[in-house]
Amino acid sequence: MPTPIVIAHRGASGYLPEHTLPAKALAAGMGADYLEQDVVLTRDGVPIVLHDIHLDTVTDVAERFPGRARPDGRYYAIDFTLEEIRTLLVRERFSHKTGQPVFSKRFPHVASRFTLHTLAEEIAFVQGLNRSMSRTFGIYPEIKQPAFHRREGQDISAIVLRVLEESGYRSKEEACYLQCFDEPETERCRRELKCPLKIIQLLEEKDWKLLLAAPRRGDLDAALAKVAGYADGIGPPVSLLVSEFRADGTFAATELAAAAHHHGLVIHPWTLRRDELPKSVPSFDRQMEILFGELRVDGAFSDFPDLTRQWIDRRMA
Repeated sequence: MPTPIVIAHRGASGYLPEHTLPAKALAAGMGADYLEQDVVLTRDGVPIVLHDIHLDTVTDVAERFPGRARPDGRYYAIDFTLEEIRTLLVRERFSHKTGQPVFSKRFPHVASRFTLHTLAEEIAFVQGLNRSMSRTFGIYPEIKQPAFHRREGQDISAIVLRVLEESGYRSKEEACYLQCFDEPETERCRRELKCPLKIIQLLEEKDWKLLLAAPRRGDLDAALAKVAGYADGIGPPVSLLVSEFRADGTFAATELAAAAHHHGLVIHPWTLRRDELPKSVPSFDRQMEILFGELRVDGAFSDFPDLTRQWIDRRMA
């Protein structure tokens, strides 16, 4: 089995604010194999690297642009031009309702000057690191909420694929995975938009848990066969691979890992967090032992790429 890959989840987001270039540089220095880019669009149709379609959980948009929220009280990236978005300061993720940080022991909520950037800028940054560090860091873009963007008059998938092609990512041989939760849109990327890259179908927990239920096991095989027709792998939450972590250190695995590998699909689960372990998992190391050592996943998204890299190098390389 090839050595599993380490995918830096939004960069080294356990240490620096997510999706900032410093977080990506740190992840590269920590030995990540791939750096993730969540992608949304601005009002002028420019793909930027941001986890949500909203700006108000990682930036100071409410302070800089009061009155620009929609009726639901949220600030949407697609309502702002790239020029406006460049004026925002990025912070550690916080609740837009309370203003409190989601992870209280991570980077201070208001510190330093981090900013947002475009997908093209991040790709150029990663390719610069590839040159200066004499190695290849892969990119792992996610198309966020394509149906929302379509309702807003934007075809985010076509735009993202154009940027990737212009940046030199034109075949499965490139160090690039494209991912999306929207199954019809992921299939559209392969069939209609002719995406030549490796594709990962992200899995929604609520939908796939039904397929893992005992009375519907035949449906699981059919669903994975369908995914294998257009994708190269799956990105499930850990909860779809392990139904129970027990206090004695044992666990109950679902059928998903074995079934996915049977269909030739790689498995890249999300998300490994030292400061948010599943219930009854005694340590970050034990979680990685279960996923990499026992379930034999092919890689994983980690907020702490240094710890994941160290475990893999120590136990599997």
